[in-house]
Amino acid sequence: MDVKVIKSAKRRRTISAKRINGEILLYVSNGLSSEKIEHYVEWAKKRFEASDRKKNLVEGDANKNLENTAKELNREYFNNELKWNKIEYSTEQNAKMFGNCHTKDKIIRVSDRLMKMPKFVHDYVVVHELAHLKVSGHNEQFWNLVYKYSMTERARGYLMAVAMED
Repeated sequence: MDVKVIKSAKRRRTISAKRINGEILLYVSNGLSSEKIEHYVEWAKKRFEASDRKKNLVEGDANKNLENTAKELNREYFNNELKWNKIEYSTEQNAKMFGNCHTKDKIIRVSDRLMKMPKFVHDYVVVHELAHLKVSGHNEQFWNLVYKYSMTERARGYLMAVAMED
């Protein structure tokens, strides 16, 4: 993704970016150091890459497939006891976070990065977040639920290794 940096003497505090015809235009202050500019170039690239991934998720029915996976795992590991309002992929998870569950709203989000990982890892994260619908914290009762999934240890090790690389 090409980035064109446009410096302005009038711009003092804000940085903005927009994409026109596939090129990112990054507007910065004249006085910004080259290190800071490089930082913002990377920021802009990540921002637009995430936007593209999000668009592809919607167009590719990824969230529908995720919903079906959650239903299967709910049936297999939780006797169909769990109910949620929404489960969806997110492009906004940080490097060390692969999912979250808002227990009050019953909304689960999992990182779209999981789509590139082995199925056992993807399914572990979904089981982990589903378990939060029963137990909000990470106590012994919670882990007893999660460890019903036989690949839990292996998946956790895989995710730890991925997080260390990032």
